[in-house]
Amino acid sequence: MSAKAISEQTGKDFLYKYICTSAAVQNRFRYANVTAETDFDRLAREHPWLLTERLVVKPDQLIKRRGKLGLVGVNLDLNGVREWLRPRLMKETTVGKAKGVLKNFLIEPFVAHKQEEEFYVCIYATREGDYVLFHHEGGVDVGDVDAKAQKLLIGVEEKISEDQVKKELLTKVSNDKKAVLASFIVGLFNLYEDLFFTYLEINPLVVTKDGVYVLDMAAKIDATADYICKAKWGDVEFPPPFGREAYPEEAYIADLDAKSGASLKLTLLNPRGRIWTMVAGGGASVVYSDTICDLGGVDELANYGEYSGAPSEQQTYDYAKTILSLMTREKHPDGKVLIIGGSIANFTNVAATFKGIVRAIKDYQVPLKEHEVTIFVRRGGPNYQEGLRVMGEVGKTTGIPIHVFGTETHMTAIVGMALGHRPIPNQPPVAAHTANFLLNTSGSTSTPASSRTASFSENRARIEGSPAKKAKPGAPVAKATTLFNKHTKSLVWGMQTRAVQGMLDFDYVCSREEPSVAAMIYPFTGDHKQKFYWGHKEILIPVYKNMSDAMKKHPDVDVLISFASLRSAFDSTMETMQYPQIHTIAIIAEGIPEAHTRRIIKAADEKGVTIIGPATVGGIKPGCFKIGNTGGMLDNILASKLYRPGSVAYVSRSGGMSNELNNIISRTTDGVYEGVAIGGDRYPGSVFTDHVLRYQDTPGVKMIVVLGEIGGTEEYKICQGIKQGRITKPVVCWCIGTCATMFSSEVQFGHAGACANQASETAVAKNKALKEAGAFVPNSFDELGEIITSVYDDLVAKGVIQPAEEMPPPTVPMDYSWARELGLIRKPASFMTSICDERGQELIYAGMPITEVFKSEMGLGGTLGLLWFQRRLPRYACQFIEMCLMVTADHGPAVSGAHNTIVCARAGKDLISSLTSGLLTIGDRFGGALDAAAKQFSKAFDSGMLPMEFVNKMKKDGKLIMGIGHRVKSINNPDMRVQILKDFVKQHFPSSQLLDYALDVEKITTSKKPNLILNVDGFIGVAFVDLLRTCGGFTRDEADEFVEIGALNGIFVLGRSMGFIGHYLDQKRLKQGLYRHPWDDISYVLPEHMSM
Repeated sequence: MSAKAISEQTGKDFLYKYICTSAAVQNRFRYANVTAETDFDRLAREHPWLLTERLVVKPDQLIKRRGKLGLVGVNLDLNGVREWLRPRLMKETTVGKAKGVLKNFLIEPFVAHKQEEEFYVCIYATREGDYVLFHHEGGVDVGDVDAKAQKLLIGVEEKISEDQVKKELLTKVSNDKKAVLASFIVGLFNLYEDLFFTYLEINPLVVTKDGVYVLDMAAKIDATADYICKAKWGDVEFPPPFGREAYPEEAYIADLDAKSGASLKLTLLNPRGRIWTMVAGGGASVVYSDTICDLGGVDELANYGEYSGAPSEQQTYDYAKTILSLMTREKHPDGKVLIIGGSIANFTNVAATFKGIVRAIKDYQVPLKEHEVTIFVRRGGPNYQEGLRVMGEVGKTTGIPIHVFGTETHMTAIVGMALGHRPIPNQPPVAAHTANFLLNTSGSTSTPASSRTASFSENRARIEGSPAKKAKPGAPVAKATTLFNKHTKSLVWGMQTRAVQGMLDFDYVCSREEPSVAAMIYPFTGDHKQKFYWGHKEILIPVYKNMSDAMKKHPDVDVLISFASLRSAFDSTMETMQYPQIHTIAIIAEGIPEAHTRRIIKAADEKGVTIIGPATVGGIKPGCFKIGNTGGMLDNILASKLYRPGSVAYVSRSGGMSNELNNIISRTTDGVYEGVAIGGDRYPGSVFTDHVLRYQDTPGVKMIVVLGEIGGTEEYKICQGIKQGRITKPVVCWCIGTCATMFSSEVQFGHAGACANQASETAVAKNKALKEAGAFVPNSFDELGEIITSVYDDLVAKGVIQPAEEMPPPTVPMDYSWARELGLIRKPASFMTSICDERGQELIYAGMPITEVFKSEMGLGGTLGLLWFQRRLPRYACQFIEMCLMVTADHGPAVSGAHNTIVCARAGKDLISSLTSGLLTIGDRFGGALDAAAKQFSKAFDSGMLPMEFVNKMKKDGKLIMGIGHRVKSINNPDMRVQILKDFVKQHFPSSQLLDYALDVEKITTSKKPNLILNVDGFIGVAFVDLLRTCGGFTRDEADEFVEIGALNGIFVLGRSMGFIGHYLDQKRLKQGLYRHPWDDISYVLPEHMSM
């Protein structure tokens, strides 16, 4: 959501820190917070003024009209404050319908003043700008300020001035206070704008000869502007509405939501309730809550929440386990029900999200059975059949009663079943599988012929609606009646290849002659071409770095679909509107600050551009064009007959519910003519009437369906249109959110705009007004399909709609990736791996999650054990590996590998090239003796040769003993690296037979020549064989295999890489120039001069 209430203390903190005004604002930062844990002695030391001034104390818990409720203690000393708090602090009280505990209080200095020194000021946001309300009388008896107060509208992007304030607002204020008040109000408005407030009320605002005092304050800020205002806001705490506790589980889900690109919401209403919900989709979650309340379940409804936006399996698991944990803490005598519901998803892989829920159900199967929980599931969307199958399977395997339904069942039917109001079918009808729709049997590669005429009810003549008309300079440009047709071309902003492919498949199945996507814009790469499918063929679609290039090269484009992030959507949309060829922009991103959205709306109105969104999935015009992921995958498009136009047009706020409307309308009428989801934000780019009036002026549309929502007043414009005769076509309308009036405390639903700020914004009030105006309004969402059927049948009976004969739709080949997802095909993998898996929520090394790797403190040696040997090695083995890496890390600049690295570095080569140059010298002569030594000594030892026999045989064969000999070190000048490793092995290894054998060989070789010692390579080689054979983690064959495949040389390569990198960095740091070998170190041996 966007607008969130903040505490009075937070609001005043912002005001005192950042207001810029010539008015003397008094008592800055003079407030103290009191809770049950407060130590008053310490509080007095931190705020000495508490002991010297008269005080005011009041609860700071989003309670309105505290003075009227007797919740303000006035003109007290500190002891008086303590006495006043004693019967109130941590005591339950009732405010309106809400019951809650008073637990957070604010103490401030008491300001003695006269009644005529009290004023009222309020600033609040609307679609067209920000209203400043001012009344010359403030305080507890201010009354109906909406009726009394002077109002000043500051339009979007307009500035406020002191003269304007004096002229419009301060007409009844004495002259001596006008200048101070004007300066303060201008400063307050600028603060309101800079810190992205959406509501700011001060009552009373006291002005005395000493200055301005902000006594009581209430405020809301736009939480989506956090990325802009973080530096000034800091970490803002958003308190829950009075009457609802703040639960740690809510904070946990809010944290998950903040870290995810998906949407995860949870509000606990009654943790002891028996009805729990886990609903996918912001709109659907409201519909389910409405239906539960309609059927009498309001007192037992435990929670409100939603998950949407394609959460991962892990995120869904975390969300589900939180709800299951909450619902299995306290038993209910009637058992409990869990409703896992949702509309038909547009792009969320239902099977993937259900896997997370199934995991949680398995983890909680015992407490779920103990609490007698029955689960009801209804879902549709991509791969929903597989999701329902696994959900049904987990019910059978765990013994938990789980009833599973798909798109054949009305969305909210499971609520009636769960609450015992309708029977549970034994075997619900099975919907056709995704594969049944998509596999092409024709073998044709050409674009199929149209499967039907333009519309069931249109004349054969082509009807192309009006384009945007040109207006006089300075006047708003009229917007187009027809947004999309069969020739519409679009640009897609963002690398959304899946959405683009979905659009192309839709185009193909609609028999369009050309793809609707002309190009893509992606600022993070250079210009290139991206491959897509057009039916069976592969085609290339250009991708541009700059929007200007895309516009110049594609002048026929008039639609832009923006998948820009919430941070970049504003700038990219404003840039788009600089190009007159664009008439329609769809903004998909959710979470754009409201102030930015309003600026977009203003610019769009001036330029005659229709905005769909933000926070939307888009819209669809069957047979012509679809925006992004609208309508879901092809199985749903074909099931809902979206490949050809019908006679019914709809407009909805919710994207998920728009897909549900596609389903309902296709089952009850001849289908959808056009559908638009305007988006769930408070200020959508286009409103209901924008589209309803377009539909009214479109001959092919015969009836209109509107799915409204709690919050805002746009639905009343439909009432006016019907009453004034501007809208004459039948309108079926239902506003969701009727449950809100039944809750004791305010609930913010999934959409940012789904919150009623006054009685007229409630869904109940809007449904009543629509019915009175002449719209067809059902009694509940459950009856929406019946009303649509009734109105449609009446139009058919009157001959207004003439249903046409249905033709089989053309088919599109299924993508390989989706066919594999559905389990229809199999293919051998190109690679196999058994050491690492990065696909899940957490990286896994050889079966061990990375968090466990760190918790176990196994270090680099243990990690190497997992990745190289697929074993969790003993602690001493991990330490030995790390010691080997340390002793092999470097051996000076003179050795061949380091020398090569240094020469490369001085030649100006990069790190990777220089390191590779050094590594390429490793072999039998330099550093590669580990494997060879391990093999030679192992073979001799295993064959039973005595050390002397081994030495004699190698001499006879004319072979060097690998790992024996050193250029510098000798028996008299031992290599301390070998000594350190030897001491460790003797102390920690359970057995060192091969090492002992090698040391016996060393005694023989050093007796002949003192430098024929067991060198560090040889030592590591034989000791590692002992480690593999005796640590208990490997069979003899496995240990020998690791030696055979070269694992031991890896120790030298890994260790010496550290040294090589060190030499590279050293040369760069010393700024050494190009290396040239000196002549006097080269022996030039040339052939003698040969004469003829």
